[in-house]
Amino acid sequence: MTRTDLSFLRVHGTDLVDESGATTRMAGVGLGGWMNMENFITGYPGNEEAIRRLLRDRMGDDAYDAFFDEFLDVFLADEDAAFLASVGIDSVRIPFNYRHFEDDARPFVLKESGLDRLDRVVATLGRHGIRSILDLHAVPGRQNQHWHSDNPTHVAEFWNHPHFQDRVVNLWEAIADRFRDRPEVAGYNPINEPADPSGKVLLPFYERLEAAIRSVDPRHVLFLDGNRYSTDFSIFDRRSDPLPNTVYTAHDYALPGITSATAYPGTTRGEYFDRSVVEQTFLRRTEYMRRTGTPIWIGEFGPVYSTDRSQDVWRLQLLRDQLEIYRDHGASWALWTYKDIGLQGLVYADPESDYLRLIQPLLEAKTRLGVDSWGGSDAGVRSILDPIDATFAQEFPDFAPYPWGRQPHVAVLVRHILLAEPLAERFADLFRGVTPEQARQLARTFRFDGMRQRTGLIDTLRAHISGE
Repeated sequence: MTRTDLSFLRVHGTDLVDESGATTRMAGVGLGGWMNMENFITGYPGNEEAIRRLLRDRMGDDAYDAFFDEFLDVFLADEDAAFLASVGIDSVRIPFNYRHFEDDARPFVLKESGLDRLDRVVATLGRHGIRSILDLHAVPGRQNQHWHSDNPTHVAEFWNHPHFQDRVVNLWEAIADRFRDRPEVAGYNPINEPADPSGKVLLPFYERLEAAIRSVDPRHVLFLDGNRYSTDFSIFDRRSDPLPNTVYTAHDYALPGITSATAYPGTTRGEYFDRSVVEQTFLRRTEYMRRTGTPIWIGEFGPVYSTDRSQDVWRLQLLRDQLEIYRDHGASWALWTYKDIGLQGLVYADPESDYLRLIQPLLEAKTRLGVDSWGGSDAGVRSILDPIDATFAQEFPDFAPYPWGRQPHVAVLVRHILLAEPLAERFADLFRGVTPEQARQLARTFRFDGMRQRTGLIDTLRAHISGE
């Protein structure tokens, strides 16, 4: 039974309000790594579809199904929801991959099992007074150029093929129909971090999707990401006014927290960062919302943490500065992310767990080769990258591919795809011969009672939310 004190939210000017008219400022987390797996969260190289395919090949159907059934059950359970509520978290952004609801071989044929699994977590969070924001994080054809949209390439084909777009509309109509009467759902975040290179497809698609969802569910709030990974909102200026009952959501990762910076305040990549610079970046990313008088929701943000725990002091100061800036400007937020194997989560897997001991050699190889984009470093592969950079500097000095330019583009192709592919094979080999019961035990690594807590992060969030 869902708590009865949760009510539907709606947009009222610059605020989100409940049915009594009271203003709601959401303090949330993202549930990364659950229904949309990500390599830094659970340790595998590359993209989710590829590693699942390889694991099925090595483990066989029975052990594969045992592992993922257990993993999806334990990653967010009642104990997790109770813990989040104890911190003061009142909302969870739930990312999911379209593959839980539809197979590429059977487009438009939706699987009830995916909806049931999503429903279970929405209900679990609701019992603890926590609202859910439903986030389609990976779409058919891929909406951006990186691994977190389950993209094995560097091409976002979603924007080129109406077939893919039709499937997303069909899926959202089904999701809206399932959750239309559920007040514990704060709203729908239809596409995570879109990156439409032309800038011409995203707005018409949003308008089409908004009409389709509203025809089924006229009540829930829509949370729309900007283009270029939710940092560019210029496409919305083509409309005379914002879409109704809609929040435009920015992602606001502060550069010192996601690079190899060693201090804050301090210089990162040649630029000095302090609270004022962090606030200027926030103001730039939320200019559209403030100009149009619509609510601000920061759908993702937060530093990653170094194995050097002494750096936690300044990383947590950066986080406190961001949280205070959001409070000053009346912004809601969802910190990325709740649970992982040690880079960013509030809670993280025990390094002595069976799962982490099994994959430890691969984690070391991933670090050495810089295979992960998020939290990874190219220091160990400069012998590969330096000649490529020199060639491009000489032959193609003006080459600046979308979305982030030449050097990140090379990193995607060399580190995150070329080196990740054989490493994914090696990762899967570690699971060869695992029995179904052993597979279930490995997945139980991610149960709440086996996790460790990042106490500095948790204390920082609890103090901010409580106003201490």
